[in-house]
Amino acid sequence: MFHWNIRKYIDEKGLFTLHDKVLVALSGGADSVALLRVLLALGYRCEAAHCNFHLRGEESDRDEDFVRRLCEGLGVVLHVIHFDTVGYASQHHVSIEMAAREMRYDWFGRLRKEREMAVVAVAHHRDDSVETLLLNLVRGTGINGLKGISPLNGYIARPLLEVSRRDILDYLHGLHQDYVTDSTNLQDECMRNKIRLNILPLLRELNPSVSESIAGTARRLADVAAIYNKEIEAGRRRVMVDAGRILIPRLMEEVAPAALLFELLHPLGFNSVQVGDVFRSLSAQSGKRFVSAGWEVLRDREELIIQERKREDMECLEEAPMLSVERVDITSDFVIPKDRDIACLDADKLEQPLMIRKWRKGDKFVPFGMKGRKNVSDYLTDRKFSLFQKENQYVVCSGGEIVWLVGERSDNRFRITERTKRVLILRVSAR
Repeated sequence: MFHWNIRKYIDEKGLFTLHDKVLVALSGGADSVALLRVLLALGYRCEAAHCNFHLRGEESDRDEDFVRRLCEGLGVVLHVIHFDTVGYASQHHVSIEMAAREMRYDWFGRLRKEREMAVVAVAHHRDDSVETLLLNLVRGTGINGLKGISPLNGYIARPLLEVSRRDILDYLHGLHQDYVTDSTNLQDECMRNKIRLNILPLLRELNPSVSESIAGTARRLADVAAIYNKEIEAGRRRVMVDAGRILIPRLMEEVAPAALLFELLHPLGFNSVQVGDVFRSLSAQSGKRFVSAGWEVLRDREELIIQERKREDMECLEEAPMLSVERVDITSDFVIPKDRDIACLDADKLEQPLMIRKWRKGDKFVPFGMKGRKNVSDYLTDRKFSLFQKENQYVVCSGGEIVWLVGERSDNRFRITERTKRVLILRVSAR
């Protein structure tokens, strides 16, 4: 029955065929051992991949020794890699769990290509999917977080999602197949383990079939999510001018504007509370700013402007645009280029050296065509610049005076006149 259920699920979900080569992620635990054994029994061509993360001392080496003996006995090609997980986590500023995940899946992807395998099969089962749903529910999520684990995500296939942990253990018992146990799975220190070891047993007291019930709900929600996501994508096209701007009036015309906003911002790292704050800002004064780990959202007049945040270490090294300077004698056929990134000024009115910098509070200049000084901040506000645009505005200075608001307007005092003999042509370009 176990074999039949797995074969049926693989075919039903189109995970892979008997003609495909399958790379099995083999930790040595019950789930991955059962996955390898059942795929071999069903006639699939398999190779195995094992990661030694060196996180549990002798236990990590024990696991590697076990999978080597298992694969040798089964006649399966085994690939093993050793990781400095702690070093990677420190270098990339991520948790140990995230470091292990990133290194594992990166290696699986490379190995799959090298060995010309169709998919990487991992041993997530129904209980894992239930735990994921509950975990997302506790953290706060939308409908996509309530559909459990996907059976196929790119080249990652999960053939065991329709069977429980109990089914897997019974299958291995029937084969008289041993396996290793990761001692950290028996500790309730992380949230997932708390759900597995504490929450689910309590729920089973209310309903002995709670895992099956939740898994069934997740399957139905997956179908609902497919319809929902189609409408969300249509809504995205209706309310977004481009990848970085949401038109607020259009958003508010949607049937469920708060839900659409959540789906637009949640993938960028904004949680439900933050999205709620953004939504409430739509009826408040313009100018509010909201920040996630990698992105920021600005409420600016009739738009929400989305911008990726620069990493702090990159911000420290941020450089101004490159400024090139060309001096030419003016002639009767000289024409001022109509290019926002070029300014032509009277060279004899300028002091060297020129300096390019970001504008500062209190900066003033005389906009071309005007006589009086104007605050740069007022000019940018009149031009309806967003806060993001203001933060990225540069000026070129000569002798302490602004001669060009880059990409916008030159200073009228340094304009070319009938008496101009030499022209200084300024050009900017990104570094």
